[in-house]
Amino acid sequence: MLARAITFALVGLEPRRVEVEAHVQSGVPSFTLVGLADRACQEAKQRVRSGIKSAELQWPGNKSTVNLAPAELKKEGSGFDLPIALALLAASGQIPRDRLAEHASCGELALDGRLRRVGGVLGVAEGARRAGLERLLCAHEASSEAALAGVQPVGVRHLVEAVAYLRGELEAPEFVAGNGRARRPPPDLADVRGQERARRALELAAAGRHNLLLGGPPGIGKTMLARRLPGILPTLEEDEALEVTHIHSVAGLVDPEHPLIGYPPFRAPHHSASTAAIVGGGPRLRPGEASLAHHGVLLLDELGEFQRPALEALRQPLEDGEILVARAAGSCLVRCSTASTSSSPCRDPARPSWPPHKEKDRRRCGPGCCPLARDSPRRLLRERPGPRSC
Repeated sequence: MLARAITFALVGLEPRRVEVEAHVQSGVPSFTLVGLADRACQEAKQRVRSGIKSAELQWPGNKSTVNLAPAELKKEGSGFDLPIALALLAASGQIPRDRLAEHASCGELALDGRLRRVGGVLGVAEGARRAGLERLLCAHEASSEAALAGVQPVGVRHLVEAVAYLRGELEAPEFVAGNGRARRPPPDLADVRGQERARRALELAAAGRHNLLLGGPPGIGKTMLARRLPGILPTLEEDEALEVTHIHSVAGLVDPEHPLIGYPPFRAPHHSASTAAIVGGGPRLRPGEASLAHHGVLLLDELGEFQRPALEALRQPLEDGEILVARAAGSCLVRCSTASTSSSPCRDPARPSWPPHKEKDRRRCGPGCCPLARDSPRRLLRERPGPRSC
């Protein structure tokens, strides 16, 4: 028999429809998974087999073949476990095929049959809504995230519950939507005493959505001020919050209890971050730090220590507000936001724990000034080629 389950694969932020086709026929008992699946998806054969047996369901003893269509689209991650298991059970006649076709599904199976949440549930739910499917079978912990897309989540904790629901033996679990917004607000600029000029600069940058360069000796409060910039930005509108939550969902950074991100996000990558980590990409075409800071603040602390290709890659995205990541395997378009940059390239020779500067650099400083403190912003800008604005 042949049965199909519907799920969605994420290419960057865009959901692509995937039909999980299962065919059970007579022959030597075997289980074959085809359809350009990656290593994590290929390992689903062991998880699905153990999950079905642990749920005290009948494993198809004949030759079983599962195809993830379209075959030209690479399938990544463990979110295909649940649709593969349901397609096999429908092909073996244990659940009705027509009822399964009315639902989308995603989730990872444990060896004992429990369901685990996976990243990108909001994108899968968005794909289901566009495809005209009103219900999504997912892990119970991901119900709040799936409900943000406007579909009815069917949150189950075990494969047994999913089978009983599709058989009509169990009603859909009642989902009560909460406020959904994250509870912890960003740090408040009101906590800062003094620093009138710097605080004024932060207020102007927040009002006009400008980029900001902070320069000065170490310990003066540049990073502390930059971390409080999201606190004076307005809270996100509903469409902005959904857009930011969608990006964080793909990266697996959503809080299960309060999935909706209502405050402007703040990202502060280490200066050793690669270009792909900043602008996105990599083998799986995932959003980078610039996209995770969409509608928020991207802090590049110790700006001069970042790799030059990473800074050059940020120039066009900061102007256009979006990043087109193109690779041989595909491309994806993601959004990005303004950047707050903090620079402290100089060191204080009065502190023995810090390495002293060369004598020729000390002569350029006045009394009581750390080396290069006066011209460090200009020197930093001179080292960055290409168009600049302050």
